[in-house]
Amino acid sequence: MTFACTIPAVPTVQRDDEDVRITRWDFPPGAATGWHLHASPYFVIMLIGGILRVHNGETVSETELAQGQAYNRPSGIEHDVMNGSPHPIAFVEIEIKRPQAIPF
Repeated sequence: MTFACTIPAVPTVQRDDEDVRITRWDFPPGAATGWHLHASPYFVIMLIGGILRVHNGETVSETELAQGQAYNRPSGIEHDVMNGSPHPIAFVEIEIKRPQAIPF
């Protein structure tokens, strides 16, 4: 199930190879990603803070995140993300496709 939304969030892929995918997401007020699934674990870092509304197919949660705040999620969780703020928000999403290939 997705949010009823006619405004799409705008993805800008910054890197996409066999090891990692890095995408900047820009959300006007009310914009949503659409229903999707991540095949890899990922991290999100807020560039412009605000309220993320996340629909998991059964329930909707709202989380306010500040600029610079980050979180991570495991792979395999279907969801839709919407900007619940009255202003634009943006974040960078880093999907780790092959953790063993990332030098730490």
